[in-house]
Amino acid sequence: MWVWIAVGAIALIVLVFAATRLLGRLPDLRRAAVKLQRRQEEAMRLQVAGEELQRTVLVVQQKAERAQDAVTQIKANLGR
Repeated sequence: MWVWIAVGAIALIVLVFAATRLLGRLPDLRRAAVKLQRRQEEAMRLQVAGEELQRTVLVVQQKAERAQDAVTQIKANLGR
């Protein structure tokens, strides 16, 4: 009977020790979670900025094509 009580007490001590170590790490885990959330928000902002840049490049490319067409047309009118 005493053996089972001793085994239970040792198991309880080990459990308390493990729980104490885990609870000691919670602030670090919380800081890491906050840092990850900030990085995710930053990534979302960068993605939006990248999409806007892509649209701007497309507009500039279209303007360049129109300008090239205008130059080609001017050269054709001058007989070159």
